[in-house]
Amino acid sequence: MEKFIIGVAVGGICGALLIANNYKMRALVKKGQEEVQQKLDTLMDEKLNAMEKQVEETAKDVKDFGKKAVKKVKEKAKKLTDNG
Repeated sequence: MEKFIIGVAVGGICGALLIANNYKMRALVKKGQEEVQQKLDTLMDEKLNAMEKQVEETAKDVKDFGKKAVKKVKEKAKKLTDNG
């Protein structure tokens, strides 16, 4: 989806630059390009933040799972030593 949007934006900008012969049009196209780039940067930042949050949550879940597993192993080892 993002690749398509980038392709459309770049294609539109390149086409507009080829057609634009005066300074005002080129400045307008550059301004539009900057706006599109800012929006894409914001979108990518949001996606990266969401991914980082998901990684942190997964790491926490794995750590909690590891602690629970160690606790169960210790409990079973204690039972075995108490019985044996």
